[in-house]
Amino acid sequence: MTLAPKRPLPMAADLYGDIEPSPQVGWRNYVPGLAIVVMGTLAAGFISDHYGAPLTLMALLIGLALNFLSADARLTPGLAFASRSLLRWGIVLVGVRVTFGQIMALGPGALLAVFAIVAVTIGSGIWVARRLGDSVAFGTLAGGAVAICGASAAMALATTLGERRASQTQLTLVLVVISACSALAMVVYPFAAHAMAFDDLRAGFLLGASIHDVAQALGAGYSYSDAAGQIAAIVKLTRVALLAPVLAIVALFLPRGEVRKGARVPWFVVGFFLLAGVNSLGVISPIAAGAAEHAATWLLAAAVTATAVRSPLAKLLEAGARPVVVIVVATAVAFGLSLAAALWLIG
Repeated sequence: MTLAPKRPLPMAADLYGDIEPSPQVGWRNYVPGLAIVVMGTLAAGFISDHYGAPLTLMALLIGLALNFLSADARLTPGLAFASRSLLRWGIVLVGVRVTFGQIMALGPGALLAVFAIVAVTIGSGIWVARRLGDSVAFGTLAGGAVAICGASAAMALATTLGERRASQTQLTLVLVVISACSALAMVVYPFAAHAMAFDDLRAGFLLGASIHDVAQALGAGYSYSDAAGQIAAIVKLTRVALLAPVLAIVALFLPRGEVRKGARVPWFVVGFFLLAGVNSLGVISPIAAGAAEHAATWLLAAAVTATAVRSPLAKLLEAGARPVVVIVVATAVAFGLSLAAALWLIG
């Protein structure tokens, strides 16, 4: 097979379409790249179902294993579609997991604690990044991924910040480290809650407020108890709901200088809130809600697979250990704040 000539640095997770132009091609040109994404995501799903591994982490690792395929320009349209359009719709469908009633049921103290944990975690990411010589944008990317919902938050934040502020190398590094930290937290944090003899309410809050990925937060909660799992779900989905306002704040206030003209709240943020609002009214049937949640999971996994396939691994290996420190410190801050809130504000 003859590969196409070397092309520019691959772009991924381009929600706005301002990183690279949409390819002007026919639908047949999307098939090769999408076929790779579908097969990689299905393989990740098989491993996840049979061995209990996190779907996002498996999609990421399989995508990285297929990274050599990014040299073939014939795959570019399908990979770009998966990392842009599928991600947009996946973020919108995440809104079906959230209702405003669930969020308010936490009570004002717990709700304010969740807001504070998210804000301080993002702030810690920015502070550590600056101390280590990295940019505010990378600190926002890493801290936001830890604070909100892991890989999907990282991908949405990266596109909001723009390629000039958060490179594909940085995004891929965040995806790798955030997936590893979240998987480790899913195993370790329930043991910590047991060691401190937490009741279901405190354990559920701790796990839901500190673990990065939605699936792993819920898995850890339900491994503690059914009641803790329910609390963890509500707390975690409250953090997920904060993705939209955080993206809006980043889009409106962070970019300076090289700002995309006419910046506004992106449509997928509006769609996220609208779907959460509709879901709050109880008009979405359980079957439709389950189907939408399942679709969101797979759309985001497919976007992660495409992002990993297109990532420049050579540049990733040159990044060094400093960016990893930013994510690890933000993870420790999130856990410490969640533990403090569980001890003194909950119950």
